[in-house]
Amino acid sequence: MEPEPILAIPPFPGARAPRFATPGGEGIGDPAELLAALASHRVGGCYWGVQTSFPPRGFVLDGTVAPLPGALQWDPEADPWPLLDAADGVRLPDGDPRALLALAAALPLTLVDHDGGDRDAGQDDAAHLLAQHLTGWHWQNPFDGRSLSVLDAIALCGFWRQLIDANRRIHSVLGIAHWKKPTVTPLLWAGAPVPYGRALATMPNDAAVAIWRTRLPKAQTRAIAATRAPIIEIEDGFIRSAGLGADCVPPLSIIVDEEGPHFAPGAPSGIERLLQDGAFPPDLVARARALREAIVAGGLSKYETGATAPLPRPGGDRRHVLVPGQVEDDRAVTSGGALPSNLELLRRARAEAGADAYLIYKPHPDVLAGHRRGLIADHDMAALADRVETSSPMAALIAMVDELHVNSSLAGFEALMRGKRVTVHGVPFYAGWGLTIDKGPVPPRRTAKRTLDELVAAALLLYPRYFDPVTGLPCPAEVVVERLARGDVPHSDLTMSALVVGRRLQGRVRSTLDRWLGSKAIGGG
Repeated sequence: MEPEPILAIPPFPGARAPRFATPGGEGIGDPAELLAALASHRVGGCYWGVQTSFPPRGFVLDGTVAPLPGALQWDPEADPWPLLDAADGVRLPDGDPRALLALAAALPLTLVDHDGGDRDAGQDDAAHLLAQHLTGWHWQNPFDGRSLSVLDAIALCGFWRQLIDANRRIHSVLGIAHWKKPTVTPLLWAGAPVPYGRALATMPNDAAVAIWRTRLPKAQTRAIAATRAPIIEIEDGFIRSAGLGADCVPPLSIIVDEEGPHFAPGAPSGIERLLQDGAFPPDLVARARALREAIVAGGLSKYETGATAPLPRPGGDRRHVLVPGQVEDDRAVTSGGALPSNLELLRRARAEAGADAYLIYKPHPDVLAGHRRGLIADHDMAALADRVETSSPMAALIAMVDELHVNSSLAGFEALMRGKRVTVHGVPFYAGWGLTIDKGPVPPRRTAKRTLDELVAAALLLYPRYFDPVTGLPCPAEVVVERLARGDVPHSDLTMSALVVGRRLQGRVRSTLDRWLGSKAIGGG
């Protein structure tokens, strides 16, 4: 049998993955450590494969062309690890890379030569198999082409394994717009086609429905309620894209939460659980610090990139306060915003900041474009804000000001990353951990106190999922941050499609009409 690597990149839909391994590794590595890593991460073979049924225990797993009577034939397309968990022994052709998995699982292993003779595998076999299928290969990081150690290659496969396993209980995916699917699909993949729109009538008891709730038709909402199916909420990630979702720019990160949406403080969410009960070892905190520094240096915010040039302070020596508007009917506001409107937020900010503060109001880009609700009448903005900022990037504005007042806007989290004072009037996920001035009704269950980089670790490293627009692979957060900071993000085919042009025109018409109606109401006409 020709040597082949035991590790592979899963065939994620639409991926353009480069070579992961080439022959020529140095054969260096502690055998016990390497086998333990394979077992810990449960990778090797077709680890993304279907999880087949098998006898509860007491069988030999046989991967030869002539299986023993009573043995369970090892399907090479099946996920090997559940089979290895239940098997009492393994029988494989001599040189089969799956033999490494049997050794990693600490199972008795019989090797069969091409003449049919068999023998029990020993220490020499383990060393030979490792050299043939693991340490004798040169591993490359698919995202930047740099060399990977064998242990790092195993850990990267483990990263993909965790994602795939998290998706296995999804029976149906509902509410995903077609223009989002190219980037969302790999992040919801579990080894088979993502079950978009699958009927709920056939859903097993242990399955769940994954939904993008704001896109659900009422009929689907009623159908889910009728089945009482467990719901997995999907939302945009906190480092999303270089461009707006309203312009059909697909997300480079999503949040998939089985406990509840992160912006609804009425019940715990996955990120609240991480912040309240999670462990943050030093290496994770150091990684979060480096990521935060890269985000700040790259001028990144949720939708924007490259805002690194400093802005002048238009108010001179006065204290500068930024007030970011939000979409008023967005779930983040209706669920986690204590204030009902952008106008009320602006009034509160002026009252608390005082007349001496230089107040800058930044309308939400979707509202400004006319796509969503939340427009403040011009006369109200002029009465309360010293400046209305519509063009400067959010990251640059945050860097220029001294503090922020927010309802539940993500800009508050972005400001914390830049060392700014943040007053929060609603209850976003980042409120209540000792980092913000909290004016909203923070749930009393939030008792932990977190450092800034623990917050960053939870919000950007552990909680979201990320898609690499270059390789088409799920990736760590650092890959997306580097791509965005360098401008290495291919443009979506939908960026200037008829759909986008039509939406932009519709938005301009709606925005103009809203402003005209507001001015008529003021004038009494």
